[in-house]
Amino acid sequence: MEKEASLSHSLSLDVTVEGFIGGSVVLPCSSTEHNLKLQEVDVSWRHNGSKNVCDLIPRSNSIETQDTRYKNRTKTFPEGYVRGNFSIKLSGLNHADAGEYICLITPSDEQETVELIINDFFVVEPTTEKGNQTTDQEIQEEIRPDSVKKSWLWILVVTLLIVLSLIFIVIMFRRKISSCLMSGEQGIGSDTHEVVSPGPRY
Repeated sequence: MEKEASLSHSLSLDVTVEGFIGGSVVLPCSSTEHNLKLQEVDVSWRHNGSKNVCDLIPRSNSIETQDTRYKNRTKTFPEGYVRGNFSIKLSGLNHADAGEYICLITPSDEQETVELIINDFFVVEPTTEKGNQTTDQEIQEEIRPDSVKKSWLWILVVTLLIVLSLIFIVIMFRRKISSCLMSGEQGIGSDTHEVVSPGPRY
C-alpha cells in the first residue's frame, strides 16, 4: 500500500519551451505536494538523461554537483521553494542546450519533463500555466523587450503616416494658392490691356 501511495504522487508532465541563441529561458518544475518539508527535499535537473545541469538543495539554498558547462548560466528561485517551485533559468543559450530536461523531486518521486527548442531568432510563445506559476516576473522580463520594440514600431509607422499626410496637404494647398494667383494675374493683365489700348482716330 505504501508503494502504491508513493507512486500515486509521481508526476511526469511534458512541457515544451522555446528559446533563442544567446537568450535565456525558464525551465518550469513544481511540486504538487501540499505538505512539503524543505529539509527533506532534493531536486535534480538532468539534460538528455545524463548531463548534470544542477542539484538543488532547498534547505540550504545551494546548488551542488553541477556540470561545468552550466556554471554561471543557471539561476534558481529560492523564494519559490516554499511553494514547491523548483524552476531554473538557463541563460547564454546555444544549440547544444536543446533537448530534454528532467526535473526529479525526492523523496516524493515527482518528475517533470521539459523539452527545450532553440531558435536562431526571438520567438514569443504563450507559456503554460505551470510556466506562469514559476516566475511571472522573469517571464515578463523575457517578453517585455519584444513588446516594447513592437510598440515603438507602431508609433513610428503612425508618426510617419501623419507626417506624409501633412506634407501632402501642404503641397496641395500651395498648388491651389499658386493656381489662384496665376488666375488673378491673368485677369489683371487683360484689364490693363483694355485701358491702355488707344481709341480709334478720326
